[in-house]
Amino acid sequence: QVQLVESGGGLVQAGGSLRLSCAASGSIFRVNAMGWYRQAPGKQRELVAIITSGGSTEYADSVKGRFTISGDNAKNTVSLQMNSLKPEDTAVYYCKGVISTTRLPIYVDSWGQGTQVTVSS
Repeated sequence: QVQLVESGGGLVQAGGSLRLSCAASGSIFRVNAMGWYRQAPGKQRELVAIITSGGSTEYADSVKGRFTISGDNAKNTVSLQMNSLKPEDTAVYYCKGVISTTRLPIYVDSWGQGTQVTVSS
């Protein structure tokens, strides 16, 4: 079983910064990728940023140039530095890990509980 725990959400004014962190623990054999998704009220969950174990990254167009994702393979952690925050960034942010618990190349998505980010105008 795998657990993902997020931290770092909160309330910030527009133009401010926040840093989210996520740590994966449990029966982890290999982490293929970790990332961040968000879900605003009344909207579908969407990809914010993801980083593979090899260091490749992908960002949503809406956050490019403002958000930076980083990971630590040895610690199974991922962070999201969010700068120049806008009210439209307000959402619950979820950490996701693409993780195998055995030597077999079978990867399963594991999710954290989510952390609220609120950006006031």
